[in-house]
Amino acid sequence: MGIFDFLSGQFIDVIHWTDDTRDTMVWRFEREGHEIKYGAKLTVREGQAAVFVHEGQLADVFTPGLYMLETNNMPIMTSLQHWDHGFKSPFKSEVYFVNTTRFNDLKWGTKNPIMARDPEFGPVRLRAFGTYSIRVTDPAKFLVEIVGTDGEFTRDEISYQIRNIIVQEVSRVLAGSGIPVLDMAANTGDLGKLVASEVSKTLATYGLTMPEMYIENISLPPAVEQALDKRTSMGLAGDLGKFTQYSAAEAMTAAASNPAGGGMAAGLGAGMGMAMANQMANQGPWGQAPATQQPAAAAPPPPPVEHVWHVAENGQTKGPFSRAALGRMASAGEISRETYVWTAGQDGWMRAEDVTELAQLFTVMPPPPPGS
Repeated sequence: MGIFDFLSGQFIDVIHWTDDTRDTMVWRFEREGHEIKYGAKLTVREGQAAVFVHEGQLADVFTPGLYMLETNNMPIMTSLQHWDHGFKSPFKSEVYFVNTTRFNDLKWGTKNPIMARDPEFGPVRLRAFGTYSIRVTDPAKFLVEIVGTDGEFTRDEISYQIRNIIVQEVSRVLAGSGIPVLDMAANTGDLGKLVASEVSKTLATYGLTMPEMYIENISLPPAVEQALDKRTSMGLAGDLGKFTQYSAAEAMTAAASNPAGGGMAAGLGAGMGMAMANQMANQGPWGQAPATQQPAAAAPPPPPVEHVWHVAENGQTKGPFSRAALGRMASAGEISRETYVWTAGQDGWMRAEDVTELAQLFTVMPPPPPGS
């Protein structure tokens, strides 16, 4: 090997990076002590950015394209080194390639329940989880604030910090939304966009942004979900008397078909059968009550659920308020016909005078005073 071949081997004349992973955010170009040749070719592909760090100082940032490393396209490096226009010597510099594509399908979730005040159920505890995506928007800031001198920085090294930020904003948004728990599933899209915009404000200081954020599920504690399931089952059961007969017949069939039950199963089935026979004997043919027996009075229906309304005032939401409270507010002049209100099940905000239940609050006038 000649002396010129040896010297040429100490110079780097082609700089580029191809990523074969799915989680590398920053990769440092390894030059192993070799100097970068003046006029070397730098290839920055789409979805990348190249950041030069010279003697510990942040220098030039290159966006996608093909570059000849010369003084005319390295202004910061030229200024740091006080190069003149005729400079053509090799130089040493660290080159960091930053992946600027989206990193998708990252997971987040609440470790502990979120305390919130529901307008229908009162204080409740909520859990939520979903996915998000991040992208580097400012390679230089990201390198300075997060990466430092890490030669290969992956998304796992920052995902934990981002999850903490997301959980903090999700807790704040859900607790202050005022949306009933039963209606949150219909508003997860808007809630996700709101959380993403708030999280992006913090991530901007890291040189990152959050293009997408999804809330896949919002759930209640298991005990509360079981109570809701029972409430739903009671509504589906309808006639409790017929439902009891059906349940007894199902239990008797299951007991009779269980050979392990032995005499106990047979006795249970016989007892249920006698109970059903006595019940049917007390009824007329085809299950009708005898003429001498007065039918049991039907249980009164459950009282209607009172609506509560939220009030929009100066770009903020107040409430919820009951109809009686709104009546007092109308009498005191705190709300008017033009005030916008919203309640669960209502299609968007409406003026108070356009809501049937509230319109009459503004039409009741006192009688004329005596002697008028």
